Amino acid sequence: MRGLLITGTGTGVGKTTLGAALLAAMAATGERVRAHKPVLTGLDESGLDGWPPDHELLAAAAGMHAGHVAPLRYGVAASPQLAAALAGERIEPARLVAAARAAGGEQTLIVEGAGGLLTPLADRFTVRELAAALALPVLIAARPGLGTINHTLLTLEAARAASLDVRAVVLTPWPARPSVLERSNRETIARVGAVAVAGLGPVRAPEPRELARAGARLPWREWLAAPAASERSGLLRTA
Repeated sequence: MRGLLITGTGTGVGKTTLGAALLAAMAATGERVRAHKPVLTGLDESGLDGWPPDHELLAAAAGMHAGHVAPLRYGVAASPQLAAALAGERIEPARLVAAARAAGGEQTLIVEGAGGLLTPLADRFTVRELAAALALPVLIAARPGLGTINHTLLTLEAARAASLDVRAVVLTPWPARPSVLERSNRETIARVGAVAVAGLGPVRAPEPRELARAGARLPWREWLAAPAASERSGLLRTA
């Protein structure tokens, strides 16, 4: 399966915007893409900022029907496990994995997790377990400002503890004129975390052309490429 899984240092750090930007940029080059968000919560509060719900934004970027992006959708803003329980439902991990594997087919798949790596999707099944089951390279979305060093390095540790292949941290939105603090955060995460760090510039509107413009500046071809044997051994040593 060819693709990437996007996680984050928490909720509201730009995972969906990053995913949509990548999808739009890839599609603009002729890449055949699909978007998948295994569980979507918080629909009751979406759209208040003028942007569409996550599954609609991802669908527009990928040229898909929104209903095909997120098979499980809940109104309450909570972890998927709790949102499902409040709706009188129970999420089955095996079905989540099977649905994600089937979503991509022969196309490049962008999977967006919920919250952060340790967010529970089901009983004893977090986003980290889903990422491990899918064996997709991982991108970590993070804020560029104050507090991001600790949150990002902890997320890196959690990912590497499960031997996940983290391709990069993406700071979003990365300003055109970053402050001293933001530049220092970026350098510190790269150095201490021994990880590539990229910045996704501001996306002014939820439109495929604008998303593609921002996403085109990211090295997504490198992120999709299989690591060399030396890099794979390095990942194992780091984990």
